[in-house]
Amino acid sequence: MRDTASFIDAAKAMAPQIQASAEESERTRRLPMPLVEAMARAGLFRLWIPRALGGEETDPMTLVRVIEAISQVDGATGWCLMIGSLYGLFGGCLPAAAAHEIYGRDPLVITGGAFRSAGQAIAVDGGYRVTGRWAFGSGCQHSVWIVGGCRIFDGDQPRFGADGTPAVRILFFPAADCEILDTWQSVGLRGTGSHDYAVTDLFVPAARSLSFREPPVQTGPLYALPVIALFAAGIAAVPLGIARHAVDMLTELASTKVAVRSRQTVNTHAMLQADLGRAEALLRSGRAFLYETLGEAWDVVTAGNTLSLKQRVMLWLAATQATTAATQAVDLMFSAGGSASVYANSGLERCVRDIRAAGQHVTVAPGNYETAGQAFLGFDMSATLFAIDDRSQG
Repeated sequence: MRDTASFIDAAKAMAPQIQASAEESERTRRLPMPLVEAMARAGLFRLWIPRALGGEETDPMTLVRVIEAISQVDGATGWCLMIGSLYGLFGGCLPAAAAHEIYGRDPLVITGGAFRSAGQAIAVDGGYRVTGRWAFGSGCQHSVWIVGGCRIFDGDQPRFGADGTPAVRILFFPAADCEILDTWQSVGLRGTGSHDYAVTDLFVPAARSLSFREPPVQTGPLYALPVIALFAAGIAAVPLGIARHAVDMLTELASTKVAVRSRQTVNTHAMLQADLGRAEALLRSGRAFLYETLGEAWDVVTAGNTLSLKQRVMLWLAATQATTAATQAVDLMFSAGGSASVYANSGLERCVRDIRAAGQHVTVAPGNYETAGQAFLGFDMSATLFAIDDRSQG
């Protein structure tokens, strides 16, 4: 297996190609295939695929750092890498034969799609007949396999679990069986190609499905971590990278932009200096909280233990705070840039658009602060998103 530094170095080495592709991806609303293929050849989509399937099965901090490094160059590219690489985690959750079929045959395989249970899967002999339409299919145009969350039905009756909640599973379809609908007209992260996609009466074998509440198939510590909380950490890496990009751009701009009134470069202005200091503090503190919490969770599972509710909640909270702090840092940098920030060639306006789009994701939304507080006060969490990550409830 390669070491952590080699993956981060590979991500950083891709910066020139990402920069050269950024305008095309913004215009066409998808990543150029040569860029996607280059990331795949570098192994960046295989970091969380099990070693048993030829993947790297790295620790979570490594992948988050790689996503952060790519997002520092371009947020949309970082987002697509995040989706494609995080979904490699499913290789540790699927039955062995299906995991090999999806992740073990093609070393350049990429998986995309959405978890939201917008589909209906009717149980039939050997699997399900699936019909549904899902939004936010990031990377669907370059994925080989696409996932969709589905409610399970027995005939025309919805199935329920032992706890009374609807039975939901994540199903895998070959991308060729999906209809991609051109819906991604977005304010930010335009290059992610997060279009709607649909299937109609598609048969899906039962083995190509999983539930987050079921125990993983693979026994490595990576697959013992709560799935959605891990995804929240990966999502937070994108705003962290975007914010670092904004801080670096403002620092460079401040040394060349001359203020109309003072006729001095704006880096001499006390307000800009203070804003830059605040942004750096916000970014570093949010980032430190995220990596500290990930590291603590990793220590727990590598010791063979299970995360407590509070530890799972802390992962969500850290990802939310990292995203919030990064967004505040970008807002400060956009304001500090003055009139120059509004021009597309400044790069700051895209940082604002991209980070705002990323921050809308439910796993890092501000409502997580309230839910975390409820957990710390001992409230019942069974009706919250945190319960999804509790495999003991399966």
